[in-house]
Amino acid sequence: MTVRPCLPWPHPALKAPAATVAAITDEIRAIWTDMIDTMDAMPGYGLAAVQIGIPLRLAVVDCSDERGQAIRMANPEILHASVQPRTHEEASPNLPGVSAVIERPRAVTVRFLNEKGEVEDRDFVHLWATSVQHQIDHLAGKMYFDHLSPLKRKMLIAKAEKLRRRG
Repeated sequence: MTVRPCLPWPHPALKAPAATVAAITDEIRAIWTDMIDTMDAMPGYGLAAVQIGIPLRLAVVDCSDERGQAIRMANPEILHASVQPRTHEEASPNLPGVSAVIERPRAVTVRFLNEKGEVEDRDFVHLWATSVQHQIDHLAGKMYFDHLSPLKRKMLIAKAEKLRRRG
């Protein structure tokens, strides 16, 4: 089990788009395993490789109650998003101690390379959809708080900085 440290906001790697994964290799599978270990240790519902300093379009998501159901994705892209919204309180280990309620589409269809290297289209709903969208944002160099108004974003980051200085 390898739990990797998460980069602290505002590390430049968290603001840059990740590189496309050319093929699913044993190295990619090992990164996914470390990502799942890291996600489970947080605990969290998902993790993007950029969060642990790997600039590749890799993500894992596990919103199951019992865990152990992680979906491994390379190069995930949203093909379709529902018009019906869903709100959920989101957070990130890259900016600990704070969270915000974010509105996203309730359901999405995502295309990605799976652990076998095959292109897969999968529908996600509710928490799974929220987490997948959150991870895809990370891979594009965006954080969940980028969905907030400038004032709310500034207040959230200031609160996190205050907590970091205390801590």
